[in-house]
Amino acid sequence: MAQNGSVNLSVENNIGTIEFYHPKGNSLPGALLRKLAETITSAGNNDDIKVIIIKSRGDGAFCAGASFDELIAIEDYDTGKHFFMGFALVLNAMRSCTKLIIVRVHGKTVGGGVGIASAGDYTFASRDAAIKLSELALGIGPFVVGPAVERKIGTSAFAALSTDAASWYGADWAQQKNMFNNVFESTGEMDEAIAELSGQLAKSSPEAMKELKKVFWKGTEDWNRLLEQRAEISGRLVLSDFTKNFIRKFKNK
Repeated sequence: MAQNGSVNLSVENNIGTIEFYHPKGNSLPGALLRKLAETITSAGNNDDIKVIIIKSRGDGAFCAGASFDELIAIEDYDTGKHFFMGFALVLNAMRSCTKLIIVRVHGKTVGGGVGIASAGDYTFASRDAAIKLSELALGIGPFVVGPAVERKIGTSAFAALSTDAASWYGADWAQQKNMFNNVFESTGEMDEAIAELSGQLAKSSPEAMKELKKVFWKGTEDWNRLLEQRAEISGRLVLSDFTKNFIRKFKNK
C-alpha cells in the first residue's frame, strides 16, 4: 500500500535499479528497511544484473531517515533493537553485495539516508542534496550508520556531522569529504552521468568488479556483529524520556 511505502526493482540492459518510496519524505519504517535489504541481496544474486542503482522516488527529500511514527511507538528494548537492525541489514546488504552499487541522492538526506549514501560504491548527488545526522538531537546518536559514514568521510568529519546535529551540511561539503563523488546542478545532468557510468559498468567484467568490491570493503568483515551492537545501543536509548519528548515536540510543530 502506498501509505506504507514501497521498494521496487527493475532490470534493463543488465542494470538493476532499486527505488524506495515513502509518502513522508521517503522516511524508512522498519518493514521498508527490511524490504530494501532483501531487494539489494536479491539483486546481488541476479545474474542478469551487473551493476545496481539505489534511488528514491520524487523530487523532495532523498530520505528523511527513521520513521518518527515508529520511533515514538517503541516501548521496549527488543522492539527498539529490532527497528534499528533494519538499518544494519541495509548497510550489510550493500557491503556484502558482490555488485558495485551506485547511489543517486536527489535531495536532502537525514540519518539513515546519509548511511545509504555513504555505503554506495559511487554516489551521485544534486546541488540540493544537503545532509544531516540529527540523531544526537533526538537523544540517540548515529550509532548504526556511523561505521559507514566514518569509513567514507573519516573520523573528524563524522564527528563534526554527528556533534552538530541541528545543522545541514551542503552537497559541496559532502563532496569535499568524499561522501559524494559527483555533484550536479540539476537532476537531469546527474541522471545523464549515472546512465553513462552504469552503462559502462554493465559492460565491464563481473568477476573483476566482484574482486574490486572486496578490495573496497576490506576491513569491514566484523560489521555483522558491530552493527548489531550499535543497534543495541540505539534500541536502549530510544526508550528514554528525552527521545519521546523530542519527537512529540517535533510532531506538534
